[in-house]
Amino acid sequence: MAGAWLLLWGALALGSRAETAFLRRGDDSTGRCTYSFTVASPVEAGCPDGGGVPELRAELAALAARLSRLESRERGAGGSGPRGAEAGGVRDPQHPAPAARLEAAYGPHQRVADVPCCSGMGHRAPDRGVGILGGNGPAWSPPGWRGQAGAAVREAGSAPAHAAPGPTAAPRWDPQPLAYQELQSERTEVPASRLLEETALGRSGSEDSAGCGELVWVGEPVVFGRADSIAGKYGVWMKDPEPVPPFTRETTWRVDTVGTEVRQLFQYEAPEQLARGYPAKVHILPRPLESTGAVIYRGGLFFQPRRSRAVARYDLRGETVTAEREIPGAGFHGQYPYSWGGYTDIDLAVDETGLWVIYSTEKARGAIVLSKLDPETLEIQRTWETNIRKRGVANSFVICGTLYTVSSYSAPNATVNFAYDTATSTSRALSIPFENRFRYLSMVDYNPAERQLFAWDSFNMVTYPVRLSRA
Repeated sequence: MAGAWLLLWGALALGSRAETAFLRRGDDSTGRCTYSFTVASPVEAGCPDGGGVPELRAELAALAARLSRLESRERGAGGSGPRGAEAGGVRDPQHPAPAARLEAAYGPHQRVADVPCCSGMGHRAPDRGVGILGGNGPAWSPPGWRGQAGAAVREAGSAPAHAAPGPTAAPRWDPQPLAYQELQSERTEVPASRLLEETALGRSGSEDSAGCGELVWVGEPVVFGRADSIAGKYGVWMKDPEPVPPFTRETTWRVDTVGTEVRQLFQYEAPEQLARGYPAKVHILPRPLESTGAVIYRGGLFFQPRRSRAVARYDLRGETVTAEREIPGAGFHGQYPYSWGGYTDIDLAVDETGLWVIYSTEKARGAIVLSKLDPETLEIQRTWETNIRKRGVANSFVICGTLYTVSSYSAPNATVNFAYDTATSTSRALSIPFENRFRYLSMVDYNPAERQLFAWDSFNMVTYPVRLSRA
């Protein structure tokens, strides 16, 4: 498309007699958006000389003189041109000399110079010629003249700029003015997903940057920190989207989950402190937690105690467990994990609407079950049974009441492959690109305050920006 525009403006600048081009936009027969331009053509009563196009003949004469000067100069330069090659100069066949490019580009015009004017068109040219971007080009043009060849000639015409300066240097060659020439064009089709992504990225503070909607794009991961021991190969890190004093949205939390007695919860005042690896405080949990399903919400750590189907709330200010409740029928300790394993049977999540638990049961036969929890009492408020097999996905998260799953924990180019909408109790397939940069995704959660995904990818703590469409 860019090439077509450059050629269009180049054509309009060729001669003083060329008139303004007119641009139109419309749909073609297949419903695709196309642009068309119209350029005025010369109006001739006939071809009195009967021997060709006078303007083209004058142009060819100027070109012949220019070629002679180029050959003379290149012979004197020691073999950079066609003649110089014969004298011993080395020339790459893939990169012909400027003069050779001129001859190749303009050869067809020399051959058609003797074709009678308007051959096959009667003795009068049409009043207007039309070219459609992505279509078949203009309806008419003078014989032998193609915009593509003209572009090649103009490109080759810049070759003398490399010649040694001096009073004998030949000036740049300018083509004779032409009132009309055919314009070449091409159409580039852009996937709708790319348009959505680029449009969203270019609209800071627009309607898709606040409020709820459907996930349409996940960006590239940004690394915030890296675990420095084998205990951090798998883990979970998080921020509280609704913190309580003395904690803030900048307070960051981390748990390294490799081991049988995982009790340490690291507290950092800011992500920068996390990157340096020096916690402000280390909480020792009264009960060990299992796997990477924990979340921080409203001043509490919600986690699955080891070897149980329960969910517990650890108060971060009082440093004590304030609530605990079993999830009826939930599998645990390796019964219904995600595809990567890690005892990920019970996974907690937070979104704009509150606290969720993701699990499976024998009754659901391994399909994902999603329940909404009261964050104070952990009472189940409502439950949805999906048709998404839990072992068939790498991980999941919740945004605006919709469950999303990730296809693979190790494939570098994975996707967000399914969505289950609790508002309609329906699921649908997706194909939103998701990058596993370090090839082992063991945790992914959504933070509604920052509108980012937090993830743990083989020792690395990363975030993913996301974009949502208007609901």
